[in-house]
Amino acid sequence: MPPKTTDLADDSDIDEPVADETASSARRVVAAYATDADECRMLFSMLGITPGDAS
Repeated sequence: MPPKTTDLADDSDIDEPVADETASSARRVVAAYATDADECRMLFSMLGITPGDAS
């Protein structure tokens, strides 16, 4: 039997900011796979990261 969706994750930590290094890596991956700038912005938003310096 599959687990209940309430058993899968604790949503209490969703609003925590991600580390700068993690966000930078996520930006590179999203930018590489997004089909256009709008999709890239949407995915950044969904991940809770903002477009920033791609250092």
